[in-house]
Amino acid sequence: MENARDHGLVRVVGLWALAGSIVNATVGAGIYALPAALAAASGAYAPMALIVCGLAVGAVAICFAEGGSRIATSGGAFGIIEGAFGPCAGFVAGMLMWFGNALGTGGVAAAFADMIIDATGWRGDGFARPVIVIGVIALIAILNIGGAARMARIVSLTAVVKLLPIILFVAVGASAIDPENLHVTGALGSEGMGRAMILALFAFTGMEGALDVSGEVSQPSRVIPRALAVSLVAVIAIYLAVQLVAQGLLGASIVNSPAPLADAMGTINPTLQLLIVAGAGVSIFGMMAGDNFGTPRIIFAFARHGYLPPVLGRVHARMHAPHVAIIAYAFVPIAFGVTGRFADLAVASTLTTIAIYIATCCAAWRLARRGVVGNGVPLNFRYLGIAAAVGIVSMVAMLCMAERAELLGLAGGVVVSAAIYGVVSMFSKGASKNSMIAPSGERTENDDTGP
Repeated sequence: MENARDHGLVRVVGLWALAGSIVNATVGAGIYALPAALAAASGAYAPMALIVCGLAVGAVAICFAEGGSRIATSGGAFGIIEGAFGPCAGFVAGMLMWFGNALGTGGVAAAFADMIIDATGWRGDGFARPVIVIGVIALIAILNIGGAARMARIVSLTAVVKLLPIILFVAVGASAIDPENLHVTGALGSEGMGRAMILALFAFTGMEGALDVSGEVSQPSRVIPRALAVSLVAVIAIYLAVQLVAQGLLGASIVNSPAPLADAMGTINPTLQLLIVAGAGVSIFGMMAGDNFGTPRIIFAFARHGYLPPVLGRVHARMHAPHVAIIAYAFVPIAFGVTGRFADLAVASTLTTIAIYIATCCAAWRLARRGVVGNGVPLNFRYLGIAAAVGIVSMVAMLCMAERAELLGLAGGVVVSAAIYGVVSMFSKGASKNSMIAPSGERTENDDTGP
């Protein structure tokens, strides 16, 4: 039975559109700078860090696939966690998700503005960054309001276009690799590998945002698991190939390169180097488009629950898109992008993502044990318990690598979100009535959502 919070939305997002959205959201601006950071942390062991982290994220992806095949609704992980643990847990997860996504998009928008300013020299008396940040996010929001089908096509097209320079980089660079640059020497300390794992995790995050449009996915019980499998394999292959080629071309000098892919290609052909720079710009735009496609659906789902003003739960009569939520969300990453810096925002965003991954692994296991079925035959992954355990343990281990102040900030966010839920639920009957999901996947009471 269709979840009432998705009333008015159209299930038009297919396998390749969703897979493209996941790849687009995951392979972002970081791929053009990550090889240097990974090499600095772990040297020639960097590819190993990518493989290990990819396997850990793979276990989490299985949990997303299982949970998404059972509860496919707007908000993605928010809906999965809520279905397993109740409205308070869902509210906290949703708060962490959209806030973390806004932090990440704001950071990438700031990096995008800085890149343009550095390339053109235009500073506009200090107004250049705000103008660029506001302009690019506003443009994406306008495109998003045009509807899920059109936005999915734009995101998928961007994913293909931005991957072309990366494919060219791997294809051309592979023939010029110096094998000595990839030779592993000496032992790697736990601190170096830990740092490399955190960086690799930042590279692999993004699937949770793309699944926020689950309420608009056709045949979700089949499409969501397959899209996750296709996109995760593609992402691991892309990052691993890029790391090997970049290190193979630059060797030890990679750790001092602010733009390792461009510098590596510059050793072969200066013209191709310019193409890589252009690809970085497209990649950044694509990442922001992927986030702005998915994250507003969390706000939309909150409003449909009664957690936020009903106006945020409206669907455009002609475009069938949650236009008010899209506009409202755009202001948050704009604020972060104008006032913050990429590195600080990226760290905060990654920590919230780890918390969501842990909660989703637990939720998927619980939903399977309860036999929740919402949209068709669920995945029913035979080794879900093992996948959930691997995902939880690996994410907790990475969380332990964060600084104490960062962990306290994350804990504070959880406490504040829970407190907000308590206040809202006291004054909003809708928050308590419109959030209950029965083990069968059907709603237990009150199916009235309104426009």
